[in-house]
Amino acid sequence: MAVSPALRAERTRIHDELLAEHTLMRRGATLVTASLSALADGRPVDVRTLVGTARWLIEFVHGQRASESELLWPVLRELFPGPVAELEGMADDREALDAELYTLARAVDAIAAREVTGGRGEVLVVVGEAAMTGLPSAIRVQSILNRNLDEEEPVLLELFPRVPDREVPRLRTAIVHGGPRTGPHLVFGLLEDPDRVPGHTALLGNFPASVRWLRPVFLARYRSTKRALGVPL
Repeated sequence: MAVSPALRAERTRIHDELLAEHTLMRRGATLVTASLSALADGRPVDVRTLVGTARWLIEFVHGQRASESELLWPVLRELFPGPVAELEGMADDREALDAELYTLARAVDAIAAREVTGGRGEVLVVVGEAAMTGLPSAIRVQSILNRNLDEEEPVLLELFPRVPDREVPRLRTAIVHGGPRTGPHLVFGLLEDPDRVPGHTALLGNFPASVRWLRPVFLARYRSTKRALGVPL
């Protein structure tokens, strides 16, 4: 039976949207790592902005990976046990990612606990926390995350077109559930910086029209956030 154009388009949208979520995580991890590196080097960084951005990333990665584990992979495992089984060996990597996210969260909490008002001692403590704990952990989060996604994405590209029509709504639910729910300025900005990702339109389609209309405002806030993080525009 021929696949309807609507279902073919929906499969493409689901795949592109998931890759857009993955790109958000990749770019978010890069942004947080770059900011922690700047802070560890003693360069000007707005600590409050760094803390908020890092917490957004940690929450988003936890939520997105949990959604995939609970809603996406069970569907694909039922349909394609062989190809999915090849990815089961990544369990150690997932545990390592959770451990590093926890370490990063603790480092961020320690940085947040210091109200930096300009005192040299406070600045040195925050810089030391960034250098000794925050930056190494962020680098490991970035490495593990990229390795996981590099292994997953080719498998998803192969499997999504083969998903039976009746299961497409279940995949749709999984993708939407794993999308970012906070930080619209980071979502809008990271989807376009340094270039617009293919799933940009699909992912932003999940936001209310009233939010999408504020795109210029969110992009301006993103640029301001990036400057505050000590990362070049």
